[in-house]
Parts: sequence; C-alpha cells; structure tokens
Amino acid sequence: MVKIVAPTLEEAYKKASAALDCSIVDIDIEVLQAPSKGIFGLFSKEAIINASHKSKRKDTGKITAAMKHSGKETVSSDTLAEIEKGMKKLLETSCFNAHVRSVTYDDKNGVLIALDGEDAALLIGKEGYRYKALSYMIHNWIKVKYNLTSTLEIAHFLQTQKEAIEKYLDTFSEKVEESGRAQTKPLDGILVKLALESLRRRYPEKYVAIRTLKNGKKVIIVNEYNRKAT
Repeated sequence: MVKIVAPTLEEAYKKASAALDCSIVDIDIEVLQAPSKGIFGLFSKEAIINASHKSKRKDTGKITAAMKHSGKETVSSDTLAEIEKGMKKLLETSCFNAHVRSVTYDDKNGVLIALDGEDAALLIGKEGYRYKALSYMIHNWIKVKYNLTSTLEIAHFLQTQKEAIEKYLDTFSEKVEESGRAQTKPLDGILVKLALESLRRRYPEKYVAIRTLKNGKKVIIVNEYNRKAT
C-alpha cells in the first residue's frame, strides 16, 4: 500500500498508478481526504489517498453495505435504494433531462446504474467525455461510501462501446495469434478499460498492459512474457 498526496483526486490516482506500476482499474483506493480549494485561497486541502494493488490486497472478509449469501456477495435492497436516491438527487440538480432507469447488482458489474432520458446523448458527451467523468465520480462515491464497485450505463452507450471494441479485438487477436505479440491502435476513454479487461480474459497467460505514448495516447500491449505473479 502507498499513500499519495496530490492537488486533485485525478492526479492522486495517476500517481498511484505510476507508483504501483499498474492501471488505475487494478487499484483499490481509499480516499483519506478529499481536495478543497478553501475560501479566498485559504484553508485549501490536498487530496490524500491510500492505494494498493487489487491482487495484493488481503481479503479481510469484511464487506461494507453487503452480505454473503450462498457463497456469493450480494447487496441489500436498502443499499440499492439509497444509491438510487442519491443518483436521482444528482440528476435533479443537473441541467440535463435524464432519469434513473434502474439500480441493480450482480457479480460482474457490481452496482449497475442505468440512466436514460431526452438528454442522454448530452450526458454522454462527445467521444464519451462526460460519461467518463460521471462514471469516475460515481465509482469513487460508491467505493468510498459502500466499498462496492460500480458500472454506469447511459442509454445503452456502454453496451455499444463493448460491442465495438470486441469487434475490433477479434481482428486484433489475429495479429496476436500470428506473432505472439501486438499493440492496439490508440484508444480513448472507456475503450481503454474495456479493451484491457477483454484482452486479459482472452490471454490470461500473456502480459497485457496499458502503455502511454509520447503524445499522451494510450494503447494496450500484448506479448509473450507471462504476467508477474502477485
């Protein structure tokens, strides 16, 4: 575990990713202090987090806001109702005409929050930039308050992105099969996370990781080296 101090949470997460030498999606984060600008430049606070690699974190057997049932983790209806209430309040205070379609839970997606409405496209934003920011914010809220993972879906945007990246990776995988190694095209936003997860499922015995290019773009590399045991 490492303790990170930075001006913003986003910078803290980037530092944690660099310190642990892994993607943000592979990190468990505990927010010790949220950043604050203060008043007139006074009493400002930096972001402080504890970060550890998910595969190295010891299971304490404690699940906040969750229960164990038949060997699987489930979440109480009260917790889901509380999350739905919080999401409705968030949308009511926004400038977008959108609503909460459902809040459910499963082992694959964690807390799945589905939104829809007339302004769904605006809520997603060009190339998904608003979706990414909103998903990031919701993920941290649910992780910190309930110690649960979450997935955001807006008007089937996530499903469409999954289908698009899987179609691309089918062709990309041919290169991997031929040479044993390959590098994806530059990917943006949620596509980076989706591609990483998919390729790690496809190639559990290979090294699959995110690489940031000099221009800031991100690619996924797959090669013959076995992933380090953790």
